Amino acid sequence: MGSLDFTDNLIFLDGAMGTVLQQRGLPAGGQPELLNLTRPELLEEIHREYIAAGSRIIYANTFGANARKLAATGHGVEEVVTQAVRIARKAAEGTDTLVAVDMGPLGELLEPMGSLSFEDAYDLFREVAVAGARAGADLAVIETMTDLYEARAALLAVKENTDLPVLVTLSFETGGRTFTGCTIPSMARTLEGLGADAIGLNCSLGPDLLLPLVKELCASTRLPVIAKPNAGLPDPVDGHYHMDPESFAQALLPCWEAGVTIFGGCCGTTPDYIRRVREVLAGRAPVRRAYRPVSFLCTPTVPLPIDGVRTIGERINPTGKKRFQQALLEGDLDYILDVGIQEVDAGADILDVNVGYPGVDEVDMLPRVVKKLQSALDVPLQLDSSNPAALEAGLRVYNGKAAVNSVNGDPAVQEKILPIVKKYGAAVVGLALDEGGIPQTAQERVDIARRILDAALAHGIPKEDVWIDCLTLTVSAQQGQARETLSALRAVREELGLQTVLGVSNISFGLPNRALVTETFLVQALEAGLTLPILNPNQKTMMDAVAAFRVLSGEDEGCRAYVARFAGESAPAAPVSPAAGTGMTLEDAVIRGLRADAARLAKQALETEEPLSLVNNRLIPALDQVGNGYEGGTLFLPQLLSAAQAAQAVFEVLKEALARTGGGMEAKGTLAVATVKGDIHDIGKNIVKTVLENYGYQVIDLGRDVPARAVCDAVAERHIPLVGLSALMTTTLPAMEETIRMLKALPEPPAVFVGGAVVTPEYAQRMGADYYARDARQSVEITREVLGA
Repeated sequence: MGSLDFTDNLIFLDGAMGTVLQQRGLPAGGQPELLNLTRPELLEEIHREYIAAGSRIIYANTFGANARKLAATGHGVEEVVTQAVRIARKAAEGTDTLVAVDMGPLGELLEPMGSLSFEDAYDLFREVAVAGARAGADLAVIETMTDLYEARAALLAVKENTDLPVLVTLSFETGGRTFTGCTIPSMARTLEGLGADAIGLNCSLGPDLLLPLVKELCASTRLPVIAKPNAGLPDPVDGHYHMDPESFAQALLPCWEAGVTIFGGCCGTTPDYIRRVREVLAGRAPVRRAYRPVSFLCTPTVPLPIDGVRTIGERINPTGKKRFQQALLEGDLDYILDVGIQEVDAGADILDVNVGYPGVDEVDMLPRVVKKLQSALDVPLQLDSSNPAALEAGLRVYNGKAAVNSVNGDPAVQEKILPIVKKYGAAVVGLALDEGGIPQTAQERVDIARRILDAALAHGIPKEDVWIDCLTLTVSAQQGQARETLSALRAVREELGLQTVLGVSNISFGLPNRALVTETFLVQALEAGLTLPILNPNQKTMMDAVAAFRVLSGEDEGCRAYVARFAGESAPAAPVSPAAGTGMTLEDAVIRGLRADAARLAKQALETEEPLSLVNNRLIPALDQVGNGYEGGTLFLPQLLSAAQAAQAVFEVLKEALARTGGGMEAKGTLAVATVKGDIHDIGKNIVKTVLENYGYQVIDLGRDVPARAVCDAVAERHIPLVGLSALMTTTLPAMEETIRMLKALPEPPAVFVGGAVVTPEYAQRMGADYYARDARQSVEITREVLGA
């Protein structure tokens, strides 16, 4: 990264531009990016102050300078970003300070939680990155992300359209997850694989609360680690943060000891904070970190280290499956998802995904299937294709770290596939064959495996991301090959130290009682070193054998998983229910967020059940089950929203049915929601609206940046009994308080609940609110109390 040296030196970033701007008169809700055009001298002055304090990298004032957030201003991205970078470069003249084009969240939820597509998000970030590079930025910063998918879109946009180095920081909560449920290991492995130059944590927490998360991050990545925390926690009354520069700097010392090499400040920090951090850390060299490489796949919410036996489900594959072939030809993605659900319910840890079939455009179909699967399932995927373009299309939209199946010992194949694997940070399966076909001896297969490993390393793919398939041949035709496969497995594990993959069911083709032969071979292969068996998880005896092996190998400590499996005491993190075609209920479909199945099952239910009964006795209890999981920390925002969307599909069916009979569904009650004046952040409000609507309430959305008078007028005109107000920024809390005061002065004052990142229960009470809602789930309980169930 230019002249920056993360190995021998600590690097200092700047602090909060927004905090300093507010201290100097930026009005609540003002769009700071417009100051690039109206007050360039003020921004230059602040940049100079950070440089004087010791900032080695300063962030141009472009955090919200994307087309979505600038749409109503009359100014374009190119204009605003170019001016911002020029101002920062002018401030840095005569110094060795570098200028970063800064990119924050877009302010909208990406699919499947929201309506913004991955491709559209990519385009929005690309526009900012290209403008920043053209204006002379030295690097790009992607910060304050809570959605790994959004961070992925931004990182790809920078990497593919500029030569800028990239720093990426996400914003985590004290529980070790982001707002959308992303874990630190998932974030670390995904962003490192995609080519980030440094990763870290910013915003949300102070350095003291950030420390355990920093330690986890330092153990999860080889990359330089960034700590850019807030100045502690904000006082909701006056917006001041509780840590002064001295306590802030001292609290960062343990982060340095943990291995952080890049330091800065977020909300509440000023040049004085950066100056003191630099003074406290002066003369200190980076601390060397211990990093243990381990094979790893993930989704945002489920990290999956390959540190034991992990089963790969084989059924998302058209080979020999007429119904699956039909689904591919007809674009029936719901059927494919149902197949995946059955595999996950049966215990698959990873799903192999193969959509190659004559007449199917694999380049179009594979990413569609990937999106469909990850909209409802939370297990990692292994993309199975020999088509490089299809693999790239699928990996591009995959949210997390995937595997690729496969390459082989043929250099021509390697040159087509390995660069794609490297670009997207995937793991790769290497088949122990080459242009000469399948070798007959174990040693020949091991030799090919070694060549595959060498090729992968030459392409920059870490050793732990190389898995070898030693190949299962049909024992009825080549009986001696079973022993050769087992011998190859042992050698690959012991000599090369690689994970091993095997499609075990091939062994029994053409024999009677295939299950017995396959199960016996599976046990032998596991003992020989197989770590990633590809199998049909719906065959219970196969999964039972894996469970028993985990006990005997010591992987299942205390035999707990084995006992739970056979004692019926399993307590999975997510509700497990039958998949379509195996007794799925309407409740199952809603809980899983399966919109098409929910609609289909609702239509069936209406044949024997009244609409109101269906809502109260089936739909609402299902939503409550998801809500309880969300509140208990076993489910996360994606599941909460997907369940709400499935419920919405049910409501649409009910409305259509009632319209045909001349009836109608009355809402349980009406409430209004709004983001207060000065605040343009409305993701939280939109989530609350979506969830409440699917509990049967009519929600009047007054929008964002809503003046107190407009809220009061709408409430008075419609006699609304309940109002929900949100605020994300401390500077807009006075507007929230003013709105509450005016609402309470109405002749028919409504009940008011408030929420948002900066609101606390204590301050909610102080402002005069009747309720504090910490999340969408609690807003349901409040609404039930006020409006009735």
